[in-house]
This record gives sequence, C-alpha cells and structure tokens, in this order.
Amino acid sequence: MTMTTTTGIGMIPAPAQITALQQVREYPAVSLLLSTNPAAELTRADALRMEGLAAEAVQRLRSELQPAVADPVIGRLHRLIDQARHGPTGLGLAVYASAGTGALIRLPIGVRDRTVVDPTFATRDLIRALHRTPRHLVLTLNTGHARLLEAAADTLLPALTSAFPMSADPRAASRSRGRADRPTRETLTSDFYRQVDAALGVYLRLHPAPLVLVGDERAAAAFKRLSVNCQRLAGTVTGNLTATPTAKLTTRIRTVLDGYLHRRQDEALALLQQRTAAGRVTSGMPAAWQAARTRRPEMLVVDDSLYYPARLSDDGDTLTPATDIDHPDVIDDAVDELIELVLARGGWIAFTTPGVLVDHQGVALVTRR
Repeated sequence: MTMTTTTGIGMIPAPAQITALQQVREYPAVSLLLSTNPAAELTRADALRMEGLAAEAVQRLRSELQPAVADPVIGRLHRLIDQARHGPTGLGLAVYASAGTGALIRLPIGVRDRTVVDPTFATRDLIRALHRTPRHLVLTLNTGHARLLEAAADTLLPALTSAFPMSADPRAASRSRGRADRPTRETLTSDFYRQVDAALGVYLRLHPAPLVLVGDERAAAAFKRLSVNCQRLAGTVTGNLTATPTAKLTTRIRTVLDGYLHRRQDEALALLQQRTAAGRVTSGMPAAWQAARTRRPEMLVVDDSLYYPARLSDDGDTLTPATDIDHPDVIDDAVDELIELVLARGGWIAFTTPGVLVDHQGVALVTRR
C-alpha cells in the first residue's frame, strides 16, 4: 500500500491518513522526521540533513536484516527521499517507508529531527499538527454579505455548500418603503444574520469545527448576540474585512487560533486537576501505559518535549525505560505508542508546553469511572 502524500506548504495530514499509518504493523517501519525551512523546494541544508537521517536508517537495516527483507524498504525510502528533495516544504517533513507502505507528508509545524525504526510508524508529530493547527471555519460578514471558509493551517478555501456566499435581499428594504409598519434597517440586518446563522448551523452539524468570526465590531457583536451556533467560537477578527483577499486574513486568524489553543491547554489542565482530586489520574509513562491498557482512558496529557525509549514486556503491560535506543528490542519513543493506544480506546489527546507537567513526569492519563 502506497500512500505518498505531497501536500503543499502549510497543509496538515488528514485524520484518515493518520489512522491508516497507525494501523501499519510490520517490521521494519522507518520514520524520518525533519524540521525544514518553508521554500518552493527543499533547501540544500535541509536535504543534507534528510539524507543523514536516511543514512542512519539504511545502516541500521543493513546491520539487522537480511537483504531480502531490508532492500524493499530501503528502495521505497530512497524513492520518497528523492521526491521530497524536489518538492515544496513547510516547517516539517515526515517520511514513512516499510515494505508495504510509503508516505511523504509536509507539515505546518517544526519537529525534532530523528530516525525511528520500529514495528509501527512514528505518527506523534502528525497528531501534533492536527492539534496545533486544527481545522476551523471562518465566517466573514457585514450587514449585507457573508462568506464561509474552510481553513487548515494557512489555507482558506470556500466551504463546500451552496448556502454561501450569502447576500441580503436588497428587495426587502424597497418592499417595506411606504409601509407604516416597515421594518427598521436594524431589523433587516438582524433577519439577515439569522439566515446566516441558520445556514451556519446546518453546516456545523455536518462539519463540526471551531469557528473564527471576521467582521467589524458592530457586525460581530450583533451576530454573536443572536447566534445559536457560537458554542465553539475560537475568537473574532475585527475589521471590515469581508472583501479582503483570503490570503491576507491568515495572519490575524492565526493569532486568534493561538489564543484558542492556549485556552484548550488551560481547559485540559483544569480537567486534569479536577480528575486528580477524584483519584482518576495516573502519572508517568509506565503507570499511564498500564492504565491505558486496563482501564477506559478519557484524556491523555503529554508534554510536547517528552520522548521515552522503552522496552515492552512479553504480555504488553509493562514499559521499562531504555537507553540503548538503537537496539531492535527498544521502542524508540513509547509516547507515540501510548498516544495511539489512548486514541484507539476512545480517549482524546492534549499537548502542553514543556515543563507544565513536571509534577506528572511529563505525562498524565485521565481515566473514566
């Protein structure tokens, strides 16, 4: 199965693609993770670092495996490296190669450079990309016009719905002229906003996502007063920006999303504190791993900087930290495996800035009752 992905700069992997990569179980599965400089083509310096990471993988495969097993993986890896060398780059690059699977994914976030050879692919940075640059909706509006945009990272595209763009009916005001009970301009504007909100609600039910509202202060305030679909409002970008090219909106929208993500971290930490008081939190990698296998996980909170090479017991229940990371028996980063386990068992993931989880040894698992 080849899943080579050549997403453009700033794109993020699709959840279905991450799931497919997480389902791969075959040794060797090679993962190369590399921070890159955004450019139309991979820079020479980045290419040299990528080739160095690939050389580490090839050396390990050659030393551990017979040529009949190593060669198909090495061949696929070299083809992906060549493809990456000639394509555009974002802030990070992920290369995945096994005998049956290959994927090249350009990321909108930086990563820690590393080579991983395990029975599974290292997908942690893909999940981080989804967490740090979540898909969101952008609604731009003024008193007479509204657009709805689908957004991920710095990409803004019109939402796939015939309801938008939406314009107020200019005949409504003219039809009311001369009537004693004619509606005011404010009433007509409110009616238009209700139509926009109804269409937005339909779209959100089918495609739930955080929302960023773009409009001048008066329009944004009026819409929020009457809207019934702002439960996941990430924030507001003020200004009369309805006619502004979408590319110019991204910087201001990114600032709003950064604030939203910080609030999500705060919400996760508040939930962690609440569950700690209730005795439903397990801290540290070995304990969190065992709890994730034997209990129902609700949330896993992980320090962004935590990496944990480890050995897994024969029964799969016990993790033991390891320092000989290149040994075939060692999982290069058990945090990846724990994240996948929690997701597979119905929990959700929250990443935190380095140092926040020092009292939990960098990782805490919240379990359900």
